[in-house]
Amino acid sequence: MAKTNPLTFIQQVRSETAKVVWPNRREVTISTIMVLVLASLTAVFFFLVDLLIRTGLTGILDMVG
Repeated sequence: MAKTNPLTFIQQVRSETAKVVWPNRREVTISTIMVLVLASLTAVFFFLVDLLIRTGLTGILDMVG
């Protein structure tokens, strides 16, 4: 493996960091809202699935016992 000079490494890191395109405030806000909405929808979905399974199992167990 080739050894890299620390100064060369720092220059390469700075060069790569300069290529990064950072999101603006509007993009961050929209992305955050989307994540919160989708996480909420997922939570509601799994709550309803859990409720359905629990109701079904309770009904089956009541009929058996």
